[in-house]
Amino acid sequence: MTLMKQLTANDEFTGYYLLKELEVKQTNGTPPKDYFDIVLCDASGQMPAKYWDATPTDKETFFPMGLVKVQGIVQTYREKLQVKIYRIRKATPEDGVALTDFIRSAPIRPVDLIHMIKQAIHSIIDDEIRTVVSFCVAKVEEKLMHYPAAKTHHHAYYAGLAYHIVRMLEIGEFICKQRPFLNPDYIKAGIILHDIAKPEEMIAQLGIVSDYSVQGKLIGHISMVSNWITEAAIRCDYDLQSEKIIALQHLVLSHHNLGEWGSPVQPQMAEAVALHHIDAMDAKLQMVEDALDTTPESEPWTPMIRGLENKAIYRFKE
Repeated sequence: MTLMKQLTANDEFTGYYLLKELEVKQTNGTPPKDYFDIVLCDASGQMPAKYWDATPTDKETFFPMGLVKVQGIVQTYREKLQVKIYRIRKATPEDGVALTDFIRSAPIRPVDLIHMIKQAIHSIIDDEIRTVVSFCVAKVEEKLMHYPAAKTHHHAYYAGLAYHIVRMLEIGEFICKQRPFLNPDYIKAGIILHDIAKPEEMIAQLGIVSDYSVQGKLIGHISMVSNWITEAAIRCDYDLQSEKIIALQHLVLSHHNLGEWGSPVQPQMAEAVALHHIDAMDAKLQMVEDALDTTPESEPWTPMIRGLENKAIYRFKE
């Protein structure tokens, strides 16, 4: 079977793939006809696809997160690769394919990622900070084993959120050694807490986000974590006006840096400035790495990356 990453323009292929996204749309013709606007994926990458002249039976047969066998051709549309599907059917048990075979996942086992996060929590010296962080992580520990960090931007795959946290902890450890004026407890706490409510913000299955929860749409993960910090303080009888509790809330509330990016306040602690840039560095470099990994090796340029101001990345030949 041809991997998605290996497909290039004019390739005709047959293979098994996951219907990551599927939306029924209509053509502009008279009369309009239904068609499927699809995103096909496997563990190596994904590609948009079109299945024209979808029948009423097709609309009752195919749904997102289903495995399908596809025959099609890769075409170029507006300088991007896109699949035109000739034939499609649902995968059957006799095909011998499993959903997990088609899911992108973090390169480190989820159980090991969780272990590293817990080690970082245990290494926080201040009891109050450590207790608050532990309380918040416990709320989502089971989901943290498999949730992505985002729907599309970065670490958008199985266990992506835990992987994002661990990579940030690695950067944070280096920054604290290089800049001794930073408080390692706040750096670790901010890194672990900054996105910890993402599993309650998003609805995901096997690392693929299908929608945002009601809480996610109406409150958002940043405000949710700030509320969890307050809840932890109340339950542990900590002073809500203490500098430690306020500092933890500030780290979370400011980590997106600007109001238009979702932060109600800008970073005004040294550790908050560091957290924002650690987060941005890991997220943006992961966007580049993911784009390079999922772009066919025959293509010198990746697709445009929305999180990098719609810039494409050039792959230099060795």
